[in-house]
Amino acid sequence: MTNSTSAVPAAAPTARKKRSSATHHGITVSDDYAWLRDPKYPVVDDPEVLAHLAAENAWFEHRMAPHKPLVDRLFKEMRARIKEADSSVPQKDGDWLYWVEYEEGAEYRKWWRRPVSGGDDELILDEPELAEGKEYFRLGALAVSKDGTKLAFSVDDNGSERFTARVKDLVTGEMLGDEIPGTLSSLVWCAGGRALIYSLANEQWRTDNARLHWLGQPVADDVELYHEDDEGFRVSSGLSSNEKWVIISAGDHETGENYIIPADDPLATPLLVKPRQKGVEYDVDERGGTLFIHTNDTHENFRIAAASLENPGEWTTLIAGSDEFYITGLELFRDFYVVEGRRGGLDVIELRYYDDPLRIEPIIFPEASYSAGLGDNREWHMEKLRLSYESMVSPATTYDYDVAARTLETLKVQEIPSGYDAELYITERIEVAARDGTMVPVSVLYRKDREAAGPLHLYGYGAYGISIPPGFSTTRFSLVDRGFAYAIAHIRGGDDLGRAWYKAGKLESRTNAFNDFVDVANGLIERSLTQAGKISISGGSAGGELMGAVINSDPHLFGAVVAHVPFVDVLATMLDATLPLTPGEWPEWGNPIEDRAAFELIRSYSPYDQVRAQDYPPMLVTAGLNDPRVTYWEPAKWVAKLRELKTDGNELLLKTNMGAGHGGKSGRFESLTETAEEFAFILWQMGMAE
Repeated sequence: MTNSTSAVPAAAPTARKKRSSATHHGITVSDDYAWLRDPKYPVVDDPEVLAHLAAENAWFEHRMAPHKPLVDRLFKEMRARIKEADSSVPQKDGDWLYWVEYEEGAEYRKWWRRPVSGGDDELILDEPELAEGKEYFRLGALAVSKDGTKLAFSVDDNGSERFTARVKDLVTGEMLGDEIPGTLSSLVWCAGGRALIYSLANEQWRTDNARLHWLGQPVADDVELYHEDDEGFRVSSGLSSNEKWVIISAGDHETGENYIIPADDPLATPLLVKPRQKGVEYDVDERGGTLFIHTNDTHENFRIAAASLENPGEWTTLIAGSDEFYITGLELFRDFYVVEGRRGGLDVIELRYYDDPLRIEPIIFPEASYSAGLGDNREWHMEKLRLSYESMVSPATTYDYDVAARTLETLKVQEIPSGYDAELYITERIEVAARDGTMVPVSVLYRKDREAAGPLHLYGYGAYGISIPPGFSTTRFSLVDRGFAYAIAHIRGGDDLGRAWYKAGKLESRTNAFNDFVDVANGLIERSLTQAGKISISGGSAGGELMGAVINSDPHLFGAVVAHVPFVDVLATMLDATLPLTPGEWPEWGNPIEDRAAFELIRSYSPYDQVRAQDYPPMLVTAGLNDPRVTYWEPAKWVAKLRELKTDGNELLLKTNMGAGHGGKSGRFESLTETAEEFAFILWQMGMAE
C-alpha cells in the first residue's frame, strides 16, 4: 500500500502488484491483482486485502466529503417522496386477510393479518425487531401453513445469502425449536402443515437438493427428497396452484426438469414429468388430473401444452408458440387460467378458459407504454384478480380485476407525500438502429420544460433474459427535475422483445448487448436528446459488465459512470468452477475451460482483461464484501488496474460495503443513502453539483 487509512488520505490508494499468471489453451494470462482474492474466501481476514479495501473506502469518503450537503439534500428529496407510514392492500387467504405495513421512520416491514370474519389485527412477523442491532437484515422466504397456525420464515443477517429458517406458532406467538441454517430457497409447507420442504446452499452457494423437515424433529434427521448431480443446475421447490402437489424443479439458464410429489405424502416416489433435454425449459402446474406445461420445446417464445398424470411426458398444444407473442408465464385458477407475456415488448395479461379454448379475454390498460402483471393471488377460487401496474409517469397502482364484469377497480395508487404532477413529464418509447440494423427500443422520461440536448442518464442490463420494464421510480426524479432525461435501453441479452432477443445477446452474440448500448447512446445524441460527454450511465452485476465494456470501447461518450457490484472479471470467474457463479453460468457466457473459442471471445470483451492505457470517464464502483454472486475482488481488481493504466485525471472511487452483499444495504432508507451518493457523484461529475 502506498498510503495508510488516515483521516485525510493524501492520494488514491494504489494496490501492490504481485506477479501471477495462468495458461489455458496455450495462452498465458497475467493478473497482477489476483492477490486481492482472500484464499480463505468466503472468510475474508487477510490483513493486506482488508487494508486495501479500507483505504479505498477512506478515499471514497474523502473525495465525497465536500458533496455531503448535496447527498443530504438528495436523500431528503428521495425520502420525502416515500410515504413512511404505508401498508399494502389486504389480501384474503383462507380465513384470514394478510398485509404488510411500514411504520413512520421504519427501515423494515411488519407483517399483519386479521380474521375475515372480524376480530383483532395480529402481528405475525416483526422485521424491525428481528433486525434490531444488525448492520444488515434481509427476510428471505415466508410461508403460512394452510391451516393458518404456523409461519415459516428465513433471515440473512450478513448479506451472504445463507438464510436461517425458523418456525413461529401463530396461535401462541412463540418460536418453535426448529431452526435450519444455510438455506437458500422457498419454504414449502406439506403433509398438512406438519413438514417443510427446503433447499440448502452447498459450499458454492448452489442449491443441489430438496430436503424434508418434520416439525419437532432434529434437522440432522431431515430427508433428502432429491439431489442434483449436475453442478450447473439449481434446485427449487413450490406448490401447484391448487396446493395438491409439491413441484421440485431443477435447471440452469437453458434446460429444465420437473418432478411432482403429493403434498399430503411428501415421501412418495417423485413423478418425473419429462426427462431433461438440453435447451428445453419447462414449468408445470396441475388441475383435475391434467398437467399444464409452459415450455420452449417447439418455439423459442414458448407454448402452453397439456398432459395427463398417467402420461406426463406426452404433451398436446393448447396455445402454440409464435414470433409475435412471447409467453412468459402461466397461472392456474379453479375456473380459468391466466397467461402472461409480451407483444412488441409490451406486457400482456390474458384470461383463458378450460371449457372454451377460443374464449380469450385480454385485460386492457389505459396507457401506450406500461408495466403490468399478476399480483398476490393466493386462493384457488378467485373472482377478482389482484394486479400491479405502473409506467414511467404513472405511480405503482394496485388493481382488482373483476373476472365476470371484466372491469378494473383501483385499490391503491402509490402516494408521493412531497407532491407529484404527472402532467409535467413526458414518456416516450423510441427505436434506435444498432450498427447491424436491428431496431433497439428505448424508454425515455423527461420534463416537458427540459432544454434540448441536455444531460441524460442511460440505464441498461442486457443479460440472462431479464427484461427491464418501463416502470415508475421516485428516486429518478432527483435527476429528471434537474434537467436530465432518463432512458432505459432495452438491449439484446434481455428478453424484452422475446426469447430471440435474449439469445441475440448471449454466448457468441454477447457483444451485441454492448454495441446496442453504445448505439443507443449515439442515437439519442443524433435525436438531439443529449450530447457526447453529457451522458451518465449506470448498471449493476451483469449490467456492471456492460458498464465496463462500453467504457473500454467508447469512453468519450460518457460524463459519469456508476457500476454497482460489477461482473467485470468475466474470464477468471468463468475459468473457476469452484465459484458460485460459474458452472451454472456457462450456458450464458460459454465454458472457457473446455472451449478455446469461448475463452478467446470472453477474453476479448471481459472488462478487466481489456483495461488499457487511455482516458476513462469519471467512475464510481461499488462492491459487497459478503457478495456471493459478484465476489468483492472483481470490482477491487478492476479499480486497481484502472488506477494503474488510465491516462486521465478523472475521479475513480470504490466503495465496498463491509457488512452487505450483492444488493447493498438492506433498509429502505439505508438503500436510499446509496442512491443519493450515486446521484451526487453524477451531478458532481456533470458540473451540476449545487
